[in-house]
Amino acid sequence: MAVTNLTATQIRELTDMELKAKLAEFEKEYFGLRFKAATEVLGNPMDIQTARRTVARLLTVQAERAAKKKAQ
Repeated sequence: MAVTNLTATQIRELTDMELKAKLAEFEKEYFGLRFKAATEVLGNPMDIQTARRTVARLLTVQAERAAKKKAQ
């Protein structure tokens, strides 16, 4: 299972609903990767870092949008 890396530009192009769906998808994938790492069956350890950073990017964009809505 290879983790796809979304850039901040790609994430900002998503709608709010797509953003929530992607966040749920990547959090589930990140959990699975952590579980595999704990059982020592993980193929590529860099997948954990990629998934974690993608989740962080998604959360950052989500927080930016929430702050923008609150300011309006």
